[in-house]
Amino acid sequence: MAVVIKTPEEIEQMRIAGRLAAEALDYIGTFIKPGVSTNELDKRIHDYHINVQGGVPATLGYGNPPFPKSCCTSINHVICHGIPDDKPLKNGDILNIDITILKNGFHGDSSRMFTVGEVSPQAKRLIKITHDAMMAGIEAVKPGATLGDIGYACQTVAENAGYSVVQEFCGHGVGRDFHEEPQVLHYGRRNSGIKLEPGMIFTIEPMINQGKRHLRILADGWTVVTKDRSLSAQWEHEVLVTDTGYEILTISPATGKP
Repeated sequence: MAVVIKTPEEIEQMRIAGRLAAEALDYIGTFIKPGVSTNELDKRIHDYHINVQGGVPATLGYGNPPFPKSCCTSINHVICHGIPDDKPLKNGDILNIDITILKNGFHGDSSRMFTVGEVSPQAKRLIKITHDAMMAGIEAVKPGATLGDIGYACQTVAENAGYSVVQEFCGHGVGRDFHEEPQVLHYGRRNSGIKLEPGMIFTIEPMINQGKRHLRILADGWTVVTKDRSLSAQWEHEVLVTDTGYEILTISPATGKP
């Protein structure tokens, strides 16, 4: 499958979808506290996407086996694709919420890390370095750069901090389809892989482990955890390649910060 270069009209629709994804993450962050279950958060996201934003949660029913919820909630040693359930969040947990809204035929895809109550300094550092790794990858985006430049930037930040990069999961092109080409690895070599062109839109979403990079997938077919049960963190933005560099499509409207 070829990389889809978006038209100006498609880019405008992607800006709308990206903003809605960011708004939903702003909204759900206000409800995260000890004692709340991820099922409660999932229901709020589902209702917000449909009743407030006029879109649909693209994760619900996606894939094989069909994903059963409207967002992914990955806690502590869960790397990605955690399924919301009735277990209450605890003080000290770290939580990634990954949402994708489908609006007017286009996908807005983003995830953020949240803290539950007071978390350890080690957990805070992992969250910060993972965000730094994502931003380093984003800042490598410009016409003529390569996918390898993005991966190298993410990997360098993470490994210099003593962490490891998950290699089995990656960012992806996004647009009318939830997952499009290209695949965006979060490790790699400079000047390798395809060259970036204006009009490309893809996610950069490094998954960074406090321990080793190795993982296992649970029996539900979705939940991915660190093999050594070390903490894992992830951030995700949708990024447009512009004529001069990049534009982040999923910046928080509440804070104006990526």
